Amino acid sequence: MDVPPAWNRITISALEGVVLIVGATDTGKSTFARYLYRRLYEHHERVAFVDGDVGQATLGPPTTLTLALGEPGDDAFPPAGVRYRMFVGATSPYRHMLPLVVGAQRLVEKARAEGATAIVYDTTGLVDPAHGGGELKMALVNLLRPSAVVGIQRRSELEYLLLPLRRSRRTRVIDLRAAPAAQRRDMSTRREYRAAQFRRYFQDARPLRLPHNRFAVFPSPQFAFRRLLALEDQEGFALALGIVTGGDLGAGWVTVLTPLPSLEGVDAVHLGDLALSPQTFTKPEEGV
Repeated sequence: MDVPPAWNRITISALEGVVLIVGATDTGKSTFARYLYRRLYEHHERVAFVDGDVGQATLGPPTTLTLALGEPGDDAFPPAGVRYRMFVGATSPYRHMLPLVVGAQRLVEKARAEGATAIVYDTTGLVDPAHGGGELKMALVNLLRPSAVVGIQRRSELEYLLLPLRRSRRTRVIDLRAAPAAQRRDMSTRREYRAAQFRRYFQDARPLRLPHNRFAVFPSPQFAFRRLLALEDQEGFALALGIVTGGDLGAGWVTVLTPLPSLEGVDAVHLGDLALSPQTFTKPEEGV
């Protein structure tokens, strides 16, 4: 990888705890996050990576936040250690910000409990303040208390957020320009990437009979054909995702397409706000 000189000028030894990576879509944000993850192993025994982009996820299926823990002393990416997921249930943080920030906090807490002393958090590309991008990023700053916020800008699109943070002592701001090699992707390319991520996730999925009246169902048992859901453990982490493919609601069961082999360990069913074709893994309105 051709590393921009500005990346090499960052004092990596000064970074610890949560490092929040902020930038609009297609600015090289995720590429920098991966670079930083590997560099942090020069100064930390165990580093964690949180993929916080529910729409263009890299370490898990869209609609989820994924924590990947590196093994002690192993800077390989993707991290080889255990993974934990929180289900947001949508491919955009817009109108889903509360479950996103709750999931972020839960994953960071888990990373610390597992012994990670540095945590790279790659945020979603939503930065437009008119759509809540600023409020979301400030909520993450206030909740996660990052030691540093890395702001990656093409021009000055993040100044509304970074300027007050530079004047505050609550965190350190590291300013970077968008990577020259970063290429803009149109909406159709981004949709196809999401579908490919879902296809990869569900490639070994099988139908599983789910007697939903035996489990807690959040927010309510409104099952519908093609609805995406998560099967969660007692801590609220997603064991697996599933797509409703049939069933008999009156009899208290549905069939879900899922990579989970059995219901062992399942404590609750969490219904998302997304309908997904089990054949094409696209939203119905996007065609097949």
